[in-house]
Amino acid sequence: MSTAVALIGAGAMGGAIGTRLLDTGHALHVYDLDAARVAEMVALGAVEAASAADAASHVDFVIISLNASEIVGRAAFGADGIADGARSGTVIIDMSSIAPDATRDFAARAEERGLAWVDSPLSGGAPKALTGELTLMAGGRAEDVARAHDVLRHVSANYTHMGPSGAGQTTKLINQVLCGLGFLAVAEATQLALDAGVDAAKIPQALKGGRADSALLQEYLPRFASRDYRRTGRIDNMVKDLNAVNDLARQVGTSMPMTALCAEIHRMLTAAGWGGEDQAAVMEYFNGAKGDPAQ
Repeated sequence: MSTAVALIGAGAMGGAIGTRLLDTGHALHVYDLDAARVAEMVALGAVEAASAADAASHVDFVIISLNASEIVGRAAFGADGIADGARSGTVIIDMSSIAPDATRDFAARAEERGLAWVDSPLSGGAPKALTGELTLMAGGRAEDVARAHDVLRHVSANYTHMGPSGAGQTTKLINQVLCGLGFLAVAEATQLALDAGVDAAKIPQALKGGRADSALLQEYLPRFASRDYRRTGRIDNMVKDLNAVNDLARQVGTSMPMTALCAEIHRMLTAAGWGGEDQAAVMEYFNGAKGDPAQ
């Protein structure tokens, strides 16, 4: 028997999650302010909901995939929000990337309403969601995290309970430190290869299995070298996450000079108009440094 799930937010990431859930036999109730996004999901077999409250009223699991703490808060607790329609015991699974302190607040508010809150941000992007291979880092009560896995196992290959509410979001910020710095390192190395006349396309194979090898190198160096900016993520989303990293670092007293520089470079790219482009467009930073913009 299929499990009924509500999806609040059907953008690039939410849409991929929803598509995978439909492909694995789930009944999906979808709500998004963008009617075109909802129509795409309905065409795949989802049911359109009139509001977040309406979507939540039909299910025991609600997945949120939105872009900022404030938006998640409105979707969950605002007028006609999830909490207005959800039955007692409903598990709200927030797969957005938001601030840990906001997550702890939302979890407490959910508990007051008889609802469970699991923060389960992701790594792997839309392509991994479509194949059920996301990496998920979860925060919340053990029993709620276990219940959430009944649904999330269909979209993930790696699901780890990191601790209480907010622990999943904190782990995602750590992931973004490594990814943000990693993207810049691979981009910088790619530019050096191009400038020095080395066949950049051969570098992933040449370094495969060595200490410099990584999923980022294998996936992104060829894209950097060819200026392939097909969107699977956004630079301005990385800015959001790195800003949250710096906020958390100040709160806990961690010095993060390399992350601060990484965030500044991403902010520069956003100010130059590249914020809506894929992470591969960090190559434009090096084009700008050389005065040789991509054609």
